[in-house]
Amino acid sequence: MKYGIIGAGAMGFRYGVLLQELAHQPVDYVEIWEPNLKKVKEQGGVYVSRDHEGRHLVKADIYSPEEYAAKGGDPDLWIIMVKQMDLQNYLTRCADAGLFKDHQVVFSAMNGWGHFEKILKYFPKERIYGGTAMVASAFNGPGDVDFIGKPGAGTMHICAMTEEVTPVEKEFVADLDKTGFNPQITQNFRGTCMAKVIFNSVINSLCTMYQITMGQFVSYPGYKDMATQLINEAYDALERSGFQPIQTRAKAIEEIDYVSRVANPLHYPSMYQDMSKGRKTEVDYINGYLAKVGRENDCPCRVQEFLTHGVHVAELAFQVHKKEAEEKAKAEVAIAK
Repeated sequence: MKYGIIGAGAMGFRYGVLLQELAHQPVDYVEIWEPNLKKVKEQGGVYVSRDHEGRHLVKADIYSPEEYAAKGGDPDLWIIMVKQMDLQNYLTRCADAGLFKDHQVVFSAMNGWGHFEKILKYFPKERIYGGTAMVASAFNGPGDVDFIGKPGAGTMHICAMTEEVTPVEKEFVADLDKTGFNPQITQNFRGTCMAKVIFNSVINSLCTMYQITMGQFVSYPGYKDMATQLINEAYDALERSGFQPIQTRAKAIEEIDYVSRVANPLHYPSMYQDMSKGRKTEVDYINGYLAKVGRENDCPCRVQEFLTHGVHVAELAFQVHKKEAEEKAKAEVAIAK
């Protein structure tokens, strides 16, 4: 099966590189961020590390949407891995270039919730698959990624939007199984996707606010109490809205512990990576979304509401401190002269 990756970032390259190297499948990358597109072309590929070690160049065929259309690019399955706030721009460029075809299917395991309503404008639900990706990657800069965690330590779920198991889904899972993603097919679409939203509402937000790694977070003796508050709020709101996540509350806490303590203890979540690079975070699509579900179903999620604001304050504080540090450095240089 031929794969097309929309969004050549930390997760896009993780899926693409492993499908190339371990499943031995053809992969093309479609990117609209010019610095990344230019750098990967200049290098002839992407530099890949594993836990900050073994940096090496991996061949990557990367194109803008328009270049890919001119080449006649036509993958069987699109994997979409971009930031929620950037998704519409990617989809519009790809659609305008004529890249979306009737025989193609699409899979996304993006953080947060809100992407499927956009994808539905271009693909019918019969050709859409969603899921979770409990793996970690860091985007060091254009053309440079770091896969965090030991090979095979991650897990993921995949579910058809129709909740029917299909031949293409089985073929996709067979390829993913070779990559060490440890995929599992489920038949509860929203419940499956919500598992990652709930996970991120704890790990991404708290690690970002306190600027710590996942391993550092679970080393705090009270982390389980904090996680339980957030998980209970999320489950209460989702169950009130008529949806049941695919795992129990206790299992959700176990997953936070395992992924943070064993699989990815050195990882700074993507939300922190965004904040530290001056980009907007996806907190409104994670904690903010769960808070919205609570408001709409008369089930207030007060801690989720608080964390949504808390991360935005952390974004502001980070920029203030960065500016102060820059001004101090300039002043010290001026004095030295």
